[in-house]
Amino acid sequence: MAERYVMSIDQGTNSTRCILFDHRGRLVSVAQREHHQHFPRPGWVEHDAVEIWQNLQRIVPEALSGAGVDQAGVAAVGVANQRETTVLWDRRTGAPVGRAIVWQDTRTAPLVEEFGERPGEEFFLERCGLPPSTYFSALRLRWLLDHVTGLRQRAEDGEVLFGTMETWLIWNLTGGADGGLHITDATNASRTMLMNIRTLTWDDELLAFFGVPRPMLPEIRSSAEIYGEARALLPGVRITAALGDQQAALFGQTCFSPGEAKCTYGTGSFLLLNTGNDLVRSRHGLLTTVAYRIGDQRPVYALEGSIAVTGALVQWFRDRLGLISSAPEIETLARTVDDNGGCYIVPAFSGLFAPRWRSDARGVIVGLTSYITKGHLARAVLEATGWQTREVVDAMNADSSVALRQLKVDGGMTSDNLLMQFVADVLDVPVVRPLVAETVSLGAAYAAGLAAGYWPDLAVLRSNWHRAAQWLPDMDPARREEEYDNWRRAVERSLDWVRPPRSG
Repeated sequence: MAERYVMSIDQGTNSTRCILFDHRGRLVSVAQREHHQHFPRPGWVEHDAVEIWQNLQRIVPEALSGAGVDQAGVAAVGVANQRETTVLWDRRTGAPVGRAIVWQDTRTAPLVEEFGERPGEEFFLERCGLPPSTYFSALRLRWLLDHVTGLRQRAEDGEVLFGTMETWLIWNLTGGADGGLHITDATNASRTMLMNIRTLTWDDELLAFFGVPRPMLPEIRSSAEIYGEARALLPGVRITAALGDQQAALFGQTCFSPGEAKCTYGTGSFLLLNTGNDLVRSRHGLLTTVAYRIGDQRPVYALEGSIAVTGALVQWFRDRLGLISSAPEIETLARTVDDNGGCYIVPAFSGLFAPRWRSDARGVIVGLTSYITKGHLARAVLEATGWQTREVVDAMNADSSVALRQLKVDGGMTSDNLLMQFVADVLDVPVVRPLVAETVSLGAAYAAGLAAGYWPDLAVLRSNWHRAAQWLPDMDPARREEEYDNWRRAVERSLDWVRPPRSG
């Protein structure tokens, strides 16, 4: 009998990937296509949902061809996605209501102030585990309802559907306007500020507070269960998993036990700590989120530290400043100097996320002197990712009963050895990268394969995990704390930059 594979669709911030994995969790074939980034105004970030769907239509056949199979060789499909990005579309035609608003977008900052003041932060933390922020979907949804003529009435009449990217893709895969499934999973729903973090259902009080019509919301399902069969691209193939990309990475890193943590270094970086079935309320600026839910089992929760800008800072250094021509060159340039020369970059392009949650912050470069070269700037770019990781880990250690002893890492930035060594140095713990670097895609595949019976249990998935690289801390403790103090002073200078407009 011919080998069958599990397909993972990873719809990310910059591109969409389709990967096939075998029983040992090995990558068999991959196809990828980037999509355009739209910046219509300062602070606005948008994607074309139709372009992303069209890209998926191109890469699925490419991935199948690379593995030498057709859809009959696919046992199941799992979807991972950029989480808080918000899409609205017409139920009848399938046409989006404008471009998707991306998780990095900050246009809702005035709404954060307005909505955050009224009930207070405790109202939100008790219900959804999230503080008011431009990061989450509810305020983007409210902004669209307020700014698109006639949209609210259409939403109340059930004519307009809301979803994050996995919802949009699954709807199209399963028939679109001709009966497509309108679903999301608990991990993605937990990022909207609309789901009750305990019951995993849409919360009536939150819906009323944000003014979101219930008819436009998708059905919340588990992260791994049989949702239905594809009718487009992969006719007859079961779609059996959906997870937000960072939860998928936690799953792909096989962090199934409380106390295990991973950090994914991509456009932004996201550190998740498994807290088991216990819902841990952070007192130090972290998010309480659903890690995953398998079938009808109890949900597993996580603490998350979300860093808005890490790989995006390297992209800015390349595309906006033109100081390098490709992302890998930054390590080479950074190695031309021994240190940062006293220069620090705080990349608060979209404000600061965990653990500070300051939408009024903007990026700064401090410590500039005539001594500074582009090599020092390159090193400061990389070090910014390390120090932001340190801030999140400090918060995580303060919230958790067990201090972090090892950090599993994944994502494109982990190919930068200088950066990974710096992360190990500033955290003072070993940093470990797995053999399969595509852990977001792998996690979606693992969840899909579990639901479809392709893999029998979590123990088998753990046995697939193998270490590819490790970095051990090697920094003088006194220097570490001195540099960390400098970083924190730099961050203070990024705050209070965006001020509310004067009245009158």
